[in-house]
Amino acid sequence: MLGRFILLKICLLLLCCSKITENAKKSLASLKRENPRLEPTLAIVQAHNDRLIQEINRNFAKEVGLHVTHICLPESSSKDEIVNEILRLNEDPNVQGLALDLPESLYSSKVLNAVKPEKDVDGLSDVNLGRLVRGEAYDCLVPPTACAVMELLEDLGGKTVLLVGAGGAVGAALQCMLQREGAATLSCRWKAPQLQTKLLHADVVVVGSTKPDDVPGSWIKPGTTIISYSRDLLSEKHNYGRQNNHAAENTVGSLAIAMRMQNMVKNTERWIQSQQYRKWDLRCLKLQPLSPVPSDIEISRAQRPKAVDVLAKEIGLLTDEIEIYGQTKAKVRLSLLERLKDQPDGKYVLVAGITPTPLGEGKSTVTIGLVQALTAHLNINSFACLRQPSQGPTFGVKGGAAGGGYAQVIPMEEFNLHLTGDIHAITAANNLLAAAIDARILHENTQSDKALYNRLVPVVNGVRGFSAIQLARLRRLGINKTDPGTLTEEEISRFARLDIDPSTITWQRVVDTNDRFLRKITVGQANTEKGFVRQAQFDIAVASEIMAILALATSLQDMKERLGKMVVANDKKGEPITAEDLGVTGALAVLMKDAIKPTLMQTLEGTPVFVHAGPFANIAHGNSSVLADKIALKLVGEKGFVVTEAGFGADIGMEKFFNIKCRASGLVPSVVVLVATVRALKMHGGGPNVTAGAPLKKEYTEENLQLVADGCCNLQKQIQITQLFGVPVVVALNVFKTDSPAEVDLVCKIAKQSGAFDAVPCNHWSAGGRGAVKLAQAVEKAANQKNSFKYLYSLELPIVEKIRIIAQKVYGAQDIELSPAAQSQVDCYTRQGFGNLPICMAKTHLSLSHQPERKGVPTGFILPISDVRASIGAGFIYPLVGTMSTMPGLPTRPCFYDIDLDPVTEQVKGLF
Repeated sequence: MLGRFILLKICLLLLCCSKITENAKKSLASLKRENPRLEPTLAIVQAHNDRLIQEINRNFAKEVGLHVTHICLPESSSKDEIVNEILRLNEDPNVQGLALDLPESLYSSKVLNAVKPEKDVDGLSDVNLGRLVRGEAYDCLVPPTACAVMELLEDLGGKTVLLVGAGGAVGAALQCMLQREGAATLSCRWKAPQLQTKLLHADVVVVGSTKPDDVPGSWIKPGTTIISYSRDLLSEKHNYGRQNNHAAENTVGSLAIAMRMQNMVKNTERWIQSQQYRKWDLRCLKLQPLSPVPSDIEISRAQRPKAVDVLAKEIGLLTDEIEIYGQTKAKVRLSLLERLKDQPDGKYVLVAGITPTPLGEGKSTVTIGLVQALTAHLNINSFACLRQPSQGPTFGVKGGAAGGGYAQVIPMEEFNLHLTGDIHAITAANNLLAAAIDARILHENTQSDKALYNRLVPVVNGVRGFSAIQLARLRRLGINKTDPGTLTEEEISRFARLDIDPSTITWQRVVDTNDRFLRKITVGQANTEKGFVRQAQFDIAVASEIMAILALATSLQDMKERLGKMVVANDKKGEPITAEDLGVTGALAVLMKDAIKPTLMQTLEGTPVFVHAGPFANIAHGNSSVLADKIALKLVGEKGFVVTEAGFGADIGMEKFFNIKCRASGLVPSVVVLVATVRALKMHGGGPNVTAGAPLKKEYTEENLQLVADGCCNLQKQIQITQLFGVPVVVALNVFKTDSPAEVDLVCKIAKQSGAFDAVPCNHWSAGGRGAVKLAQAVEKAANQKNSFKYLYSLELPIVEKIRIIAQKVYGAQDIELSPAAQSQVDCYTRQGFGNLPICMAKTHLSLSHQPERKGVPTGFILPISDVRASIGAGFIYPLVGTMSTMPGLPTRPCFYDIDLDPVTEQVKGLF
């Protein structure tokens, strides 16, 4: 009779186990239908090689639809070795759950708490146990062994339950769960003196470890229910005095493992939810603006930024999506784009400006002030996306680019100096390619075809083979062979020789310093270069095509392909030579693999900022990266705003943003913020020259309505340029303390009459985000207006016609005039198949024309095109208007005179 009773209970337990497994299976199948690429993985760390436990786990996992992997460590493994393995699995994005099967001696607090709570499917970490104790079972995973024990017990109200040898996390969980069911719980060690007394009074005994032989069965009163979850004896409940039934033991063990898989499915559901977009929980930093306004670096240093990992969590980034650099900077991994691919984008705002004075009109400051107003004062998610400043201007005339006053990125010295090393990576990659060009010419000039081929394809460990990039070159040459020994002499010559024409080399070395003496140099003067001497030059690092590629790439693969397409010269037949031909593409990608990740920082009010890429707008396309914008648009959510900035005036940076960057990204801007200042408008109205470092003339510090009115022609022209693209425009008047109320009102009135959606005076420099709230409200309204965005020209048009459209419609030129050299280059690029690329004009930023001294709105001029070059990897043709230098020089008194370091505090002084 008793045998039938036990058999019946075993059948019921097996049924319960089957039901749990089936429910878990259905739940996981539902999750997979909604997420077709879902492949949840449970990693189990073992410090033994118990094949039976492995098999049981695998069978249950297979039944449910989970993938399980066992990490089998030696039994002699130390706790530190176990922890190291756990930490590795914590950071593995392909592992959603982590469990431990270890000897009792290794189950220490250090080991259990090394498991990330969100991966802890066995619920043994302090975080999960704490939630269970607090009654937050909905927010934690309960230890499956404890759940299995509770499943076997019923009608516990008023009963006394004794836990013997049941310590640790499972014992703590059991006590909590038993008490919630109304049981009185006691706990005791096997060797405790009072063990016999407690056993005699217990209605239920739960055993957590093997019973010693010296504890007789007579200590337990007849009828007592006994449950053992010992690793050596996982048995079904039974009445004392009867022989243990091994089938029942296996059933209990199976039940615990089934519940482990159930926990894994719950964990997978939570993991999916964690991957989805989350509402921001942003803690903004308070500002206490002072008057007079201190220096930028004093303001920056007075504010204590949040730790960057805290900021990342607030805006919905996962821990495995950031790479932390110090306390206040972090790289953001591109995997986020895949995670949030179904998340709708937010609104896209471009900050541009009127034609500036040499002092700049504060576009970066407006950008930062606007996002501080949106997020810190209007509670709207917003992100600023800025370019990384070059050290050339930072130590030259302009200074840094972190914004200014109470609207800046902090810490400003970290923003302006090195940041995360992206520009250094660009410099290294650029100069590696430059070195490869000259070295290849030298080696081809001094070796026979056979010697050159043998060195390019050497025998290594007795084996000769082509590298992947060499095989790709063979395919481009139409040579479909993979065995180096089978090439004919003619094929060897075609493969080994690039025959670069030195007079056509367009690729220059770069350095991130203003150094006028590198504008023209001679390379190859050492005897070792065997007479191969040629004239060359250095460009500033941010003028490198690799910087433009970084800013326009949409993925790591896209960047690699663009790097390979870079044309560095022509061969002696007039055909283009690329980085791919030189075999350097993979190496360039390796140098740039971290630089492609945007850098996360914050504003003075604790709102997020991406700093990424930094091409100049006068000699490149002048915008921050496509990737930073795309990631930010996902993070802010559908009702949020991403605010990015285009360099210099709208005629330069904005035009390139629309015609080049938007074509590359496929993104459509919602609104343009056009920055103006009374100072710049007075200059365009006929005011005296504005010179960096020199005091402003009285015309700029005293009210002069006529000068302002006359200068508004430039503002009106820039509004008209914006309207060419069909995007609403809001004018932001950056207010200075010398501006009179009448001057401010006049500018706003003329701007609105000229077609601006709104015109708003801004005081963010002195008041932070609070001073740009009205601008933020205007931008929010404008972003909801009808948007009829369109490009200025079709890519199918001839190169010359595209240049003419920009010159006439944007700059106001009567026509263009190409030099013979420029026309020759246009013909060459057209013949080579590059005629369908957009145009990136290299032109002075100080005038709508090619003449910096011509202010206001020049007309009737002929725009001279002195040369035309191509950035094929970046994807544009760039005509040079007049004389444009790609290497700035230092002035008589550079900024570096004021920059210093306190050797005691290590604080930087003098940056602005």
